[in-house]
Amino acid sequence: MSSKIEINKSIPNDRWGEFFDQFSDGNRGRHVSIEIIGSEVGDAELIKDAPLMAMVYDRPNKGDDLVIEIGRDEVTYAHTIDSPQEVLTGQSESGEMLALSISDAAGTRTLIKLQAS
Repeated sequence: MSSKIEINKSIPNDRWGEFFDQFSDGNRGRHVSIEIIGSEVGDAELIKDAPLMAMVYDRPNKGDDLVIEIGRDEVTYAHTIDSPQEVLTGQSESGEMLALSISDAAGTRTLIKLQAS
């Protein structure tokens, strides 16, 4: 059995608000790792094995960003993606969400890996 996750299911941008609300509710406390890929500083791992608090999306007319909040009882780290352009998901064969890939206007990709439950 391969452990490679195919991240290929696109979420339409008109559903992002609803998607991230439901994602936050369903995955709060689940451990995640966050990497950025293709940024000006190269690839970097920002967070490893830390509890997800929420993912908060502000539409283009409200702020046009996505904030990933990490922490158990309070936010201990927040990563902001300015002007997200594409949201892709990766799921296990059973349908469990295992990864998200979010691209921004500058071409930087943020990869969020979720620990299997």
